[in-house]
Amino acid sequence: MTRVRVRGIYATAVTQLLNGAGLEVVQASEPIRERFDDDAFTVAPADVSIWTSRDRQGLEVSGDPEAVESVADDLATLAIDTFHWGGDVARGAVYDAEVLEAAGGSGAVVDLGDGRRGYLRYDDVDGYVDSGDRYRVRIGEPTPPWDDDRPLVEPILEVEGGLCTLSRDRTGVSAAMSGPAAEELVGMTDLLSVDVPDGWGVRWQHAAADADLEAMGAALERAADRAEALDGALEDAPDEPGEPGRLVAQRRTDWYWFGRESRLALDDARRAVETTMAGHHRIKAADRAASAAVDFAEAVCDSPGESEFPFAAVSRQFGPTEGDRLEIGHGKPDGRYISLGTGEVTEWGTDGTITLERSMHAGGSYDALGTPKEDGDVAVTRFREGRWWYPTTYKSADGGSKGTYVNVCTPVELFPDCARYVDLYVDVIRRPDGSVAVVDADELEAAVDDGVLSRELADKARTVAEAVERALSK
Repeated sequence: MTRVRVRGIYATAVTQLLNGAGLEVVQASEPIRERFDDDAFTVAPADVSIWTSRDRQGLEVSGDPEAVESVADDLATLAIDTFHWGGDVARGAVYDAEVLEAAGGSGAVVDLGDGRRGYLRYDDVDGYVDSGDRYRVRIGEPTPPWDDDRPLVEPILEVEGGLCTLSRDRTGVSAAMSGPAAEELVGMTDLLSVDVPDGWGVRWQHAAADADLEAMGAALERAADRAEALDGALEDAPDEPGEPGRLVAQRRTDWYWFGRESRLALDDARRAVETTMAGHHRIKAADRAASAAVDFAEAVCDSPGESEFPFAAVSRQFGPTEGDRLEIGHGKPDGRYISLGTGEVTEWGTDGTITLERSMHAGGSYDALGTPKEDGDVAVTRFREGRWWYPTTYKSADGGSKGTYVNVCTPVELFPDCARYVDLYVDVIRRPDGSVAVVDADELEAAVDDGVLSRELADKARTVAEAVERALSK
């Protein structure tokens, strides 16, 4: 049975889903133990670790490749706007890296080979860092495909065993905590019949304090096996770092991006375990302060109810409202993220509707419409929370229409600083002469053929586009 460790704002819902799928959640946090039957969780080494992405939009799933695959089967089908991608750079993978840029800031951009880039913090390196320097590094924190940040790399060799880590930068045995608990863990290590490979130091993690000797032994044995495998994989590599490139990848990292429908499905899963207000995960994904407010509301209310997502209340408290600046976050089904610019919210409605205005610059023409872009043009975009499309009307300086472009997408989410969705290729346009057309339908079909988009989602996009076309043609 695959063992999974879960952390982050989606932990309760994901734990409920994985338990229902027959997977074993281990090392559960105290809130999770309180919400579920405490006896249901053991402190054992995890095959897979699940974290909420830094921007709170989805999940990182890292671990043994086969175990990550078993988790993927249960998360990827959560809802129609759940997107799943295999990561290009896996947590814990070892690379030879070369410094590309080392001017200013707190770290340097490094070349990992094959067009990949990483970020090396100066504080993690002994001595001065200069362009052209080479290091042997591990991926300490990978980044999702929709994030512009580069994965964090560290100039150390380290492997994880679930409750402990083995590192080439340490000697002996230590613990991540202090006091009697740390002393007990260090002392108990001598009772384990596991041989640690030469040159590797042991460090026990916080969760090990609640583990028994059997679990500790299994974790240390797993870490030792990985350390030996890493030594073997690097046996033929030169002692000094060489040309940039990947040397070893013992683990796999996958990413999941959640749209609005996915977050509502996660609400349903959580509601089976704990009091859950409408829009729980939608609110938590928007803002850390909002996340705390949700916890407070659910703590003081026996049942906040299962009505519609309270857009007006959330938006009034955290944004966006009239006068705010809002970015258009245009996601692509292959994991890319494109900013379409930032505008001012000029209108706001309690029904989840906002109007965004952006100033345009001269040069080129508007996609599919063919009308030229000129100085003084204004793009007026109307978003509605949860809608599968949104229109943008381009106007000239004198107020004349240059056409309307309707983007078909996954249900729009209006976060405090960004409107988020994933583009579904097909769109609808209305030209200045009033003619209406569906465009890029061929790209939609190509995406299905290439496995980038599910048939279900493509059919939904086509249905939406046809409905929009009929409405614009009246």
